[in-house]
Amino acid sequence: MKTQLLTWMLTVLSVAALAQTKTRNVVMISVDGCRWQEIFRGADSTLFNTKKYRQQDSVAMNTKYWGKTADERRSKLMPFFWNTIAKQGQLYGNRDLGNLVNVRNKYWFSYPGRSETLCGYYDEKINSNDYPNNPNENVLEFLNKQKGLEGKVVTFASWDALSRILNRDRNGMLVNIPGEQVKGSKLTEAQKLANELQNYLPEYFGKSVRFDVHTYALTRSYIEANHPRVVHIDFADMDEFGHHGQYDSFLDGAHYVDGMVAGLWNYMQADPFYKDQTTIVIYPDHGRGIGDRWTSHGTSAPHSNETWMAVIGPDTPVGGEMKSQSQIYQDQFAQTVAQLMGFKFTANHPVGEPLKSVFK
Repeated sequence: MKTQLLTWMLTVLSVAALAQTKTRNVVMISVDGCRWQEIFRGADSTLFNTKKYRQQDSVAMNTKYWGKTADERRSKLMPFFWNTIAKQGQLYGNRDLGNLVNVRNKYWFSYPGRSETLCGYYDEKINSNDYPNNPNENVLEFLNKQKGLEGKVVTFASWDALSRILNRDRNGMLVNIPGEQVKGSKLTEAQKLANELQNYLPEYFGKSVRFDVHTYALTRSYIEANHPRVVHIDFADMDEFGHHGQYDSFLDGAHYVDGMVAGLWNYMQADPFYKDQTTIVIYPDHGRGIGDRWTSHGTSAPHSNETWMAVIGPDTPVGGEMKSQSQIYQDQFAQTVAQLMGFKFTANHPVGEPLKSVFK
């Protein structure tokens, strides 16, 4: 009887919290290996002007991304971030202003970073990108269990490890990874085309990774056809180009992510199902080194524990570039997302506190 009463009370509290937020839908976007330096300073002159890191025409690249000031460079690189999110949402992580965002884990690479972010928990045992199915429950599967959200929580990823990080074998959620097509008897023409296009570009990064444009096409066509409530997108181009030492393509990756986020936001703001009821949260899984170490991350590349976050939505007050001297961690993001949706995230492990400044 006591157990039933406690369950009822928790349900009432969750419903009450849900009524206090305008957010009915959330989009979480991970940008693998995207440094805070490019977000807040634009193109890095020490890398941009180094020939070994450039494959493309220098004049064209200068026109696209170079400017005399950091404000000009960052606006060229990520116009949606600086023309829309900075005016309607919040941007965290400009360390030049003392606004600090970090991963809490001590490994500073992909599986641990994504696990920390999605689970709201740093598990010291997760210390490899080859780690098997994640034993820690994540915020996506938590939301997928809530009334009205069942089957409406989806992931589209450019890296196949997301199937293990999110442990889809345990929770049965839709986690679409490289090489997989979206299935269904009533696919739209856009979905059929997105499925097909995966076959028409070389496996530049190997079988485990696909280009972000394919992930975006699969995600966008699925959203338009099915209107999911919680969408998780995991992009990987920037990290791959970084490891290959191609700084010009690394910048292109950032610019294209900015454009894809803009396209998704504009679509959602034109769709009554999503308009003024959707929050988008964007972040990396880790940072990168600086100077010649920019191609790598992990403990051998100092500063690659430094990250950032951007958020825009109906419950988030306009803060623009956050200038307060403060420290937040990525294990806070999962609870923040859950509470934007009106729930308190509980799991089989401790969960980080929400980021209160995201809420009005």
